Amino acid sequence: MSSIAFVVDRRENGQTLAAVLKLRYGLSWAQAKRLIERRHVKVSGQVETDVARRLKVGKRVELAAGTIEGQKSENPKAASPPARSKPVRPRSLDSKSPGPERKPSMSGIEIVYSDECVVVVNKPAGLTTMRHKEEAAEFGERGRKFLPKTLAELLPQLLGSPDRSLIAVHRIDKDTSGLVVFARTGSAADNLRKQFRKHTVDRRYLALTRGVPPGGRLESVFVRDRGDGRRGSTIDTNAPDGKKAVTHFKVLENWQRFALVECRLETGRTHQVRIHLGEAGTPLCGESVYDRPVNGKPVPDTSRAERPMLHAAKLGFNHPEHGEAMTWEVSPPKDFVKLCESIQRE
Repeated sequence: MSSIAFVVDRRENGQTLAAVLKLRYGLSWAQAKRLIERRHVKVSGQVETDVARRLKVGKRVELAAGTIEGQKSENPKAASPPARSKPVRPRSLDSKSPGPERKPSMSGIEIVYSDECVVVVNKPAGLTTMRHKEEAAEFGERGRKFLPKTLAELLPQLLGSPDRSLIAVHRIDKDTSGLVVFARTGSAADNLRKQFRKHTVDRRYLALTRGVPPGGRLESVFVRDRGDGRRGSTIDTNAPDGKKAVTHFKVLENWQRFALVECRLETGRTHQVRIHLGEAGTPLCGESVYDRPVNGKPVPDTSRAERPMLHAAKLGFNHPEHGEAMTWEVSPPKDFVKLCESIQRE
């Protein structure tokens, strides 16, 4: 029986040895790590025992005979690594799948990535991420059976592990589409929450706005009631319930009456992007809550959007088990793309 070998291609450039083996041959992280540490893998003819060794294009990787028998991928392209960071292409806004682990599933839910620690999901608009504690307590165990299912409740069945619940470490609004990560273990949840608290998670949204917001950094102090019953910013920087909120805006397309905007979260407050855009006088197309000044009238909306046009397009964090920097990016859903194209034709 001969050894198995392959040459690192451009899609794998910069990935760790363990990550490439995992994705090429359908291994778990533990299996890939064990192969390397047991000296079954060579890089450029030399035994490599460092699981975090970064590979470069053209390097030859060789696995000892029999180590992954029956698991070899016959089509390396079908097992390319997850999508890495790519520049947003606002004019095309195509819906191509960026990685091999994206699986279409029921209810419009798409599992972008999963392993024993984390699950990354492309959530459709209209689906609640998780049940609020207050709602769960109000309806009780029996009452919750009659409520619409949340993403957190649907995922275990979709993953083939109906009895294994997931831990939500953050959420996006019901009407917002895009990337959400869940933890599968308590330690992974703690690690991810720590990354969110330290603001090291890369979270970027695409937004369609009424008018063109100013680019750059926007910082304010959020309170539950800004004076008209809505969440928002306060001029009282010492407000008892005040929390700093920071968003970075970049205008990708300026259509005068509307704009396509990239929003990078530095903090992750409830409705942060929606509030900051609304208070800047350029609310989301389809926004009906944060679309007006305090006690003022709503900003006219001629976009015909049927929901707030916000999409969580990019998510990046360090894997809670092995520390690998991982990034995913998904294109906006059809309603977002169609509205964008309609605005461009006007």
